Amino acid sequence: MTSGLPEMRASDAERERFAEVLRDAVAEGRLDMEEFDQRLGAVYKARTQGELIPLVRDLPAAGTAPVAPLATTSADTRRSWPARIGGTRTSKGAAAIWGGFGRRGTWTVGRTFTAVTLMGGGEIDLREANFEDRDVVIRCFVLMGGVSIVVPPGIEVDVRGFGFMGGFGDATTGSDDPVAPGAPRVRVTGFAMMGGVGVERRRTKAERQRLKEERKQQKLEKKTDREIGEGERKELG
Repeated sequence: MTSGLPEMRASDAERERFAEVLRDAVAEGRLDMEEFDQRLGAVYKARTQGELIPLVRDLPAAGTAPVAPLATTSADTRRSWPARIGGTRTSKGAAAIWGGFGRRGTWTVGRTFTAVTLMGGGEIDLREANFEDRDVVIRCFVLMGGVSIVVPPGIEVDVRGFGFMGGFGDATTGSDDPVAPGAPRVRVTGFAMMGGVGVERRRTKAERQRLKEERKQQKLEKKTDREIGEGERKELG
């Protein structure tokens, strides 16, 4: 699944494409959750293309050029939600007092996750997270601080927190991004005093790059079709 240069440094986009192969494999029953978690962790830790190859060598779509076949996968199907729901939680809460905390990357959020900040801040990033249950409640208690919650497109979000000299901001309201079938439902509750909790949708860097490449390819195809059409008209004229 690489360009044939095993010592070449792997890019974020390449790691994400290898991760897609693993997600498809666990959704099809080719990998159990334990082996999936082990391989996925190794993918994101890999520094070279040579370290990535063995992780997918025994799976379909593993070859020498993952970029072409995987780049055409749509945003709605590239992530398998059933494969990301039902795992054992790795974290059920976090606290920051005069400091900060972060939950990012591949981790499993519990059915109830409690975040507490006192003159500090925290980030809860669910874009690469797994979920103990389809319904997740994130409780935030903030005093003179803040918590940022980042969710991927396709997740249903319900924000019901209360703020006193502070607030709960929901940047997901009014989004035209549809809820994906089988996606988790996240409810954000809690209390913020002289601080705030913000919830927003954001794609991963690899996803944004993939969409950018898709748009470039579509423009190129339209340009090619237009040039072919002009050539045919000239011949007929």
